[in-house]
Amino acid sequence: MDIPTKTLKSSLSLPVYGLGTFMMGGRMEPDTSDDDRYIAAIKSAIDHGVTHIDTAEVYGGGHTEKLVGEAIAGYDRSKLFITTKLKSSTTGGYNAVIEACEASLERLGVDHVEMYLLHAYPKTGEPVEEIMRAMDALMDHGLVKNIGVCNMTVDRFEHLQNLSNYNLVTNQVHYSVQMREPEARGLTEHAVQNDYFITAWGSLEKGLLEQGDTLKELAKKYNKTPYQVALNWVIAQPNVITIPKTTSVEHLEENLGALGWELEPEDLEKLNKDFPNQKTASDRVPLDYAADFPA
Repeated sequence: MDIPTKTLKSSLSLPVYGLGTFMMGGRMEPDTSDDDRYIAAIKSAIDHGVTHIDTAEVYGGGHTEKLVGEAIAGYDRSKLFITTKLKSSTTGGYNAVIEACEASLERLGVDHVEMYLLHAYPKTGEPVEEIMRAMDALMDHGLVKNIGVCNMTVDRFEHLQNLSNYNLVTNQVHYSVQMREPEARGLTEHAVQNDYFITAWGSLEKGLLEQGDTLKELAKKYNKTPYQVALNWVIAQPNVITIPKTTSVEHLEENLGALGWELEPEDLEKLNKDFPNQKTASDRVPLDYAADFPA
């Protein structure tokens, strides 16, 4: 199927639905025991029309990038949008960033990626200015086509943006119909005002999203599953796209059933107000407000 896209004023377009790959091939260390299944899952997603594949150098200690590289090798590279991420601890500064990106490209088997993200705000004492200068250099030399960040507060996003000559095109954060921190802390509004994407991870809450009465009621109304309604709500938000992970064709096809239709405005508002047990701070990767820049 053709995945719908959203386009920034800057003209960058991204599919509203992409594939996350966290835990494919290991958590933070390589696990090769299920490689064939993960490669098949990535290929299946592409065969179903998914073109945005999201990974990171820390996933599986780099092994996940290798799996993505093997999976995409037989496809038209020009039709794929590959995102990977620089690990958050980059004590080596400029040179370490360049070397990390080059290593990711080698594992992926590509000469560039469409998007390169800073996975988290640098730790205290790390050379943030040099890190962003290196991100700019990667853009200058065409190794990455767009840059962005993950898990940033508004203040941190603005600080990093001020250190770059290029627009940061996304902030990748935990966001779902239950996890409302991006709304509560102004991230979604900031994204709209400053023309970048919120890329929602965890949008199905690891398959544990509470299927309360509101979701069930709307699922029945639209002849959809509760999870399709939940995903549709996410991508209905302005400037928001999502990257759920799935290794099951059945789950992939269910997820894709969230696309190509719209919740009516009153039903969006019902989920906004009535979805139970909403949270305003992530229990998986909480944003660090105490250490916001400036101090």
